[in-house]
Amino acid sequence: MTVAVVTDSAASLPEAVATEAKVTVVPMWLSFGSTSVRDGELSLEEVNTRLSNGFSTSGPSPGEFVEAVTAADRGDGVLVLTLSSAMSSTFATARLAAGMVEGARVTVLDTGTAAGAQGLVVLAAAAKAATGAPLEEVEAAARKASAEVRLVATLPNLEHLANSGRVPGAAAWAGRWLNLNPVFEFRGGRVRPLRPARGSRSARQRILATWAATMVDGASLHVAVMHALDEQDAETLLAEVRRRFEPATAFVGSFSPVMVAHTGPGLVGLAWRWEF
Repeated sequence: MTVAVVTDSAASLPEAVATEAKVTVVPMWLSFGSTSVRDGELSLEEVNTRLSNGFSTSGPSPGEFVEAVTAADRGDGVLVLTLSSAMSSTFATARLAAGMVEGARVTVLDTGTAAGAQGLVVLAAAAKAATGAPLEEVEAAARKASAEVRLVATLPNLEHLANSGRVPGAAAWAGRWLNLNPVFEFRGGRVRPLRPARGSRSARQRILATWAATMVDGASLHVAVMHALDEQDAETLLAEVRRRFEPATAFVGSFSPVMVAHTGPGLVGLAWRWEF
């Protein structure tokens, strides 16, 4: 038996990657008026067409976490990894659910990040669990990965992000960066603006330069390239990473619809961690 790893869909793990790592993903929710759908039930194209009519998002309910944890538990405990508590109440909900589960050891950890970066933390925990390590060591592996992981992304503009209200100051950045491609980093539970770029190619080079500056001799690279209706740009970004360094882990995935609802289409991001 091994420790079970559970996360929310903000981790944006491709289904095949989550299945191979034996990770349980609990969907978040998107609501359009009186209609609510689980994250992933609508394509990004469908979500994008509905955004102008208004929407709201929410995390899984306590009951959904209880059900997922109970089903995933193999007898050695369960580690639940959530997106940053600075962006969602999902962490608090998961902690509430953990107290409702009977007969299982459950630990809940705020990864302090989201999307591909959260996914890399989840995969680090799953890899440790696969070795048969106890719950405490799996949690320690996740904490270490959370401290190491980086996520830098770019958008065509900040309109959706500013309107979402999820990122303080985004409206002010939008005004300053008119006609520029915003570049920002999500680290330590916060979104931090980086110098904007003129055009998507320049923004991609800015992301690569930020990544390259963090190289660690003798370390293994784990990388996730995320996109929102721009898979070609994501594939190009991964190819450019591989020209410089061959990752031990690499995948291209779509940002979850719940996240894209707040950012809008055209989002491309690079998440990575150096393991040493």
